[in-house]
Amino acid sequence: MKATINDVAKQAGVSIKTVSRVMNNEPSVRQPTREKVMEAVNELNYKPNLAARNLAGTKAYSIAFIYDNPNAYYVIDMQNGILSACKQQGFELLIHPCNSNSEGIVDEITNMVKHSRIAGLVLTPPLSEMPEFVKHLLSLEIDVVRIMSGDIAPDDLTPCIMVNDHQASMRITQHLIDLGHTDIGFLAGQSEHMSTVERLRGYKQALEENGIKIDPRLIIDGEYSFESGVNGAKQLMAGDVRPTAIFSCNDEIAAGALFASRLMGIPVPEQLSITGFENSPFSRQTWPRLTTANQPNPKIAEGAANLLIAKARKQAASNIITEYTPQLVVRDSTSQINQ
Repeated sequence: MKATINDVAKQAGVSIKTVSRVMNNEPSVRQPTREKVMEAVNELNYKPNLAARNLAGTKAYSIAFIYDNPNAYYVIDMQNGILSACKQQGFELLIHPCNSNSEGIVDEITNMVKHSRIAGLVLTPPLSEMPEFVKHLLSLEIDVVRIMSGDIAPDDLTPCIMVNDHQASMRITQHLIDLGHTDIGFLAGQSEHMSTVERLRGYKQALEENGIKIDPRLIIDGEYSFESGVNGAKQLMAGDVRPTAIFSCNDEIAAGALFASRLMGIPVPEQLSITGFENSPFSRQTWPRLTTANQPNPKIAEGAANLLIAKARKQAASNIITEYTPQLVVRDSTSQINQ
């Protein structure tokens, strides 16, 4: 028979209210009492009925992840990170994909918030980079935490988890320069994403700091997709200035560039070095494996969810990293020029 909260209270020798406070992770419970209750929870394999708890109480025990991102690996990593925090904190996760360019996006999310009894929202780009949309959410008296590209939050609307794409981009570009490359192409993602802006800014700064002139012909606009990488690489290699290296705004673009180079008979890395960004499965499933920047998306998402839950509970957020700098991962797709 499934254990109940009464069973836990009886075995731990405490009141039902104390068990409830422990399960809700309320800070006022003494640590020895908390440990005694959790020992009973584990021994009885007690699983609280979160749906019933939501209906019965005045508090909400669900958070929502709203996203508009074509990168399936990114979305899955974010979902897994948020879900990990929810499981640890006794919360449920509502996942809501949407189209950020839709005229009805505000009404859509407003209805979802009003009908779902959620404690708060985790937003990722591009939704997290739409201040008027964020202001509207806050007007609904809902807590929000944003995941954003940059080293400094652009405003004080909500708590943010920042991803320092600029610094990571400088390191990738510097790696290529250290290998002797000076004609370095840049394949961009969508221009409305701050990640594109920050990665391009880092690329340009690294070139400037090494006395290398920025050539607009080597910068190709595009999207965060495999097809964009294929088309962008073909455009670069057919241009007036043929690069010896390509910086791709993410691993999916880089995988497309790698495929295009194979179609054109250009060996990688012997004649062309290619880098990605994010360290997604794309970077490890290609051959050669891609040099990239490791962006720990599950940890970033878990931190955002913990920050949101702490805010919803009006608790101080502690030991939560609020800035991440993706770290350079050197693999087989880059080498010394003319090697």
